[in-house]
Amino acid sequence: MSTPTTSQIQAIDAQHIWHPYASLTNPVSSYCVASANGVRLKLSDGQELIDGMASWWCTIHGYNHPALNEAITAQLEKMAHVMFGGLTHEPAAQLAQRLVALTPEPLDKVFFSDSGSVSVEVAIKMALQFWQSQGRPEKSKLLALKNGYHGDTFAAMSVCDPDTGMHHLFKGTLAEQIFTEAPSCLFDTPFDPASIADLEAKISAHAPELAAVILEPIVQGAGGMRFYAPEYLAAARALCNRHDVLLIADEIATGFGRTGKLFACEWAGISPDIMCLGKALTGGYMTLAATLCSEKVSDGICQGEAGVFMHGPTFMANPLACSVANASIDLLLESPWQERVASIEQQLKIGLAPCTNSPGVADVRVLGAIGVVEMKKAVDVSGVQKSLIAEGVWLRPFGKLIYLMPPYIMEARDITQLTSAMVKVIGELS
Repeated sequence: MSTPTTSQIQAIDAQHIWHPYASLTNPVSSYCVASANGVRLKLSDGQELIDGMASWWCTIHGYNHPALNEAITAQLEKMAHVMFGGLTHEPAAQLAQRLVALTPEPLDKVFFSDSGSVSVEVAIKMALQFWQSQGRPEKSKLLALKNGYHGDTFAAMSVCDPDTGMHHLFKGTLAEQIFTEAPSCLFDTPFDPASIADLEAKISAHAPELAAVILEPIVQGAGGMRFYAPEYLAAARALCNRHDVLLIADEIATGFGRTGKLFACEWAGISPDIMCLGKALTGGYMTLAATLCSEKVSDGICQGEAGVFMHGPTFMANPLACSVANASIDLLLESPWQERVASIEQQLKIGLAPCTNSPGVADVRVLGAIGVVEMKKAVDVSGVQKSLIAEGVWLRPFGKLIYLMPPYIMEARDITQLTSAMVKVIGELS
């Protein structure tokens, strides 16, 4: 097969490929990437863009990293894949051991899957099967937070925001869950105990039918990029303990340092019963996710009628993915990642501060390596992206939000270019 030209690639793309959250009857052109290195994407026309999205938040070490390349190449020479049913291998064993050591106690059982959404499916299934095994099948509902986002598969969609989220079109076909108001207590502001009133009321009223509470600790991601107080998370843990309800922490977006802590649960000093990991797990090289649980949960499931956990992805614990995940974790822990994230946070606060003066801006907020400018109205994604590309940066706005989550290795001058581009484009919008 001959190598297609850029125009041929774009023609094939326009005719056959369905992109995420995109229309095929009113398509928007996609930009063709020829290569990626460090924090830059090189387009097929030769233009280079600073990637402020870390490829949807996962390439924390940047692109084409020698250590990650070496890990995946070395594993490829041994085996690219082997089924995980009845077999195991060194990369999976090493990765499971690392995750157990890094995550809060008593999370010590690891179930590997293919993507973040599937890790949430696994977590929900764990919670439901746990209570079935305890002879309490009536505990079959999930309580989730409004403005939350947990993925695009069906069980995951059911715990995303039911009204303002991207999945409201499926209302009526999804499992009906219970929702509490989004946390009103903002990060780095005095905590108001009244902010947990609705959470407390909902858990208390529905405890007999609740299998679990599911939330994104500290940062609500694609549901609105909202940052809330650690005290709310601590209260959620205490309420779940009091009412015999499991707690699921979705750390897919926040895990591996994004908020300034290795895991966002550390801000509140709590441990969930079940934790979902993904995105940065492999440093952005391959799709891989993990769902961790306590021995209480695993024993509760395995002592039930089925005797086993009823799930098994074909590419579970893929050796290539596990190998590069091990290398990514080594790379992270051996680096001064805390200092880097703290430095990025300060640069984002300074660089985005001028946006607060734009009349079209509703809010500017920064936490760790996350910078968010919330507009008063939804933005034209295609138009804003085109303007940002003209400034040499790549960002992917959604709804009212223009935000960035850069790789941790990004240098100050590149962050300055990113924030300056945002300030300019937002100023033009306003």
